[in-house]
Amino acid sequence: MTTGPDAADPALAELAAAHGVATEYRDQRDRRVGIRAESVVAVLAALGVDPSSPPPAPDATPPIVVLRSSQQRTLSSIRGRARLLLETGDSRELDGSPDDGVTIPAGLPLGWHRLDTPDGEIPVVVAPDRLAPPPKRQWGWAIQLYAVASRRSWGLGDLADLRQIGQWSAAHGAGLVLVNPLHAVAPGLPVQPSPYYPSSRRWTNPLYLRIEDTAAYAAAPVGVRAAVDAMRPVTVGERIDRDAAWAAKQAALTLLWPYAERPDTDRLDTDLRDFATWCAIAEGLGRDWRAWPDEYQRPASAAVANARRELADRVDFHAWQQLLLDQQLGDVQRALTADGMAVGVVHDLAVGIDPSGADGWAWQDALAHGARIGAPPDSFNQQGQDWGMPPWHPRRLAELGYAPVRDMVRSLLRHSGGIRIDHVLGLFRSWWIPAGGTPRDGTYVSYDADALLGIVTLEAARAGAMVIGEDLGTLPPGVRKSLRDRGILGTSVLWFERERPVAGKPGRLVPPAKWREDAAASVTTHDLPTALGWLRGEHVRVRASLGLLDDPDAEWESWRRERDELVALLVELDLVGADADEDALALALHAFVGLTRCRVVLAAPADAVGDVRQPNLPGTTDEYPNWRLPLADAAGHVMLLDDLLADPRVARLAAVLAAAVR
Repeated sequence: MTTGPDAADPALAELAAAHGVATEYRDQRDRRVGIRAESVVAVLAALGVDPSSPPPAPDATPPIVVLRSSQQRTLSSIRGRARLLLETGDSRELDGSPDDGVTIPAGLPLGWHRLDTPDGEIPVVVAPDRLAPPPKRQWGWAIQLYAVASRRSWGLGDLADLRQIGQWSAAHGAGLVLVNPLHAVAPGLPVQPSPYYPSSRRWTNPLYLRIEDTAAYAAAPVGVRAAVDAMRPVTVGERIDRDAAWAAKQAALTLLWPYAERPDTDRLDTDLRDFATWCAIAEGLGRDWRAWPDEYQRPASAAVANARRELADRVDFHAWQQLLLDQQLGDVQRALTADGMAVGVVHDLAVGIDPSGADGWAWQDALAHGARIGAPPDSFNQQGQDWGMPPWHPRRLAELGYAPVRDMVRSLLRHSGGIRIDHVLGLFRSWWIPAGGTPRDGTYVSYDADALLGIVTLEAARAGAMVIGEDLGTLPPGVRKSLRDRGILGTSVLWFERERPVAGKPGRLVPPAKWREDAAASVTTHDLPTALGWLRGEHVRVRASLGLLDDPDAEWESWRRERDELVALLVELDLVGADADEDALALALHAFVGLTRCRVVLAAPADAVGDVRQPNLPGTTDEYPNWRLPLADAAGHVMLLDDLLADPRVARLAAVLAAAVR
């Protein structure tokens, strides 16, 4: 146990508190963990704060006001009259009191408004009090789209495959399909394999485009279409080969480019134009904008404007790909809802970005580049996690009116019935790792959660969408209540649903009847062992072999104890017999989750066919084939989507889940 600076240096503790920097926290087992003074100082520096400076005075006038529709807010620093400019074009005069200031009244329409004051304009965001719950109880697949290639796709799953699995699911009673982040990567090779380390969270990865479904392919001469067809990889190997797929698809799109309806660069959405410009410049200057000549490092610079003109054909080419993706995303969502899905596609929002990528360039003023986000050590990741992504800078993000968050969420909701927010704790606080440090050297930095939740719920309400927050891990008090109060579903995973720890030891498994209602329930997630993998202890074996465990023997013993406990509970609930085999146990695990009250029940197709390999092993990069594994059966044989949907085990699991939600 370390001693936090609150005990050793009260002045540093006061300064840290004023800037939202933690000097201690409670870990996964509710134990107090103090933060070293050196870590606090380093994180303050990443915020641009001199550790010898005095605590800042509270804001007289906030840079932005975010409130719920039933709330009112008084701004005591504003004297005299002010005018509220609604986004509809209407306005309201507000009288300011010499003693109390100006009050923004409750009951305003939802939206992005502006308060015109004698000292300038302040953005005013009015969010719903609470999102409406999903229409009745739903089940759906949580899929890694790249892993479910069909015989028609180009070596990895694409949007046409998403449509196929979604329509099959709708016919089997599913209300949604949750898909891994489809965020954009930087152009060129090698292709970043992690969907959670994108170049941009506002745009889409061209690898997911179905080439043959484009208007340019239909318009091309027969000979050109035949040349495109010949480029398609015809096999899926033991590893997803994104580089081969990227090279083939980009070559095919280049062949089709002369037959495309070209976008008008001057009339493009500004954000799309900037993204396409970044891609075009990156093809010449490299994919890390921080290494570009200074004159290109700002999107609004004269050099960038000149490059946009000189590279107009490449800018148009990258914009065209995004417009094609947008069309196919819309086609998928329309098809699934037309086939009876209540929600349709739910898109996953990654927790951060590659700092060298397009969003790092466009949003550089909203980021703290002297730190990286991650997670502190816990029982599952005993060395902590370093995700290599820059955190939002709380103050600068507010000064930008939370526009980056709004635009990011809005882009994902354009063609979907919901979003899943990976590591939703990041709306409340993030674990900042100072430059040069390890996860053990970090500490938490707080955000204005009420404002960020307001932005998310406003955009979701306008889209008629649901929101799922991944609220696993080390949570401070009140997080789950805040999500519940705003109508945001949490995440309940079978392995983690336990009663409160006792004397530092894990509590007992929570029976299904006591699981919370406002959550999406599942046996596992992409960062955790599959159902069969957990039953076999594969997650322990792999982590032990890679040196990721402090005490492998203790981990094996813990797994055996937890497995015996869970199997005994399955037997007690009459979900399996005492002599059940692995397939029966895996199905019973999902039946267990189906018995809960959770509003959404999710399952991975890999669990239906017995894949033992988890898609991602946190704490590794190249030591484990993260995000490179195609769907396979228990014997490791690759399964194509066509075979998956014809497998009776998949239909059997779907029937169990459909019956559960009914």
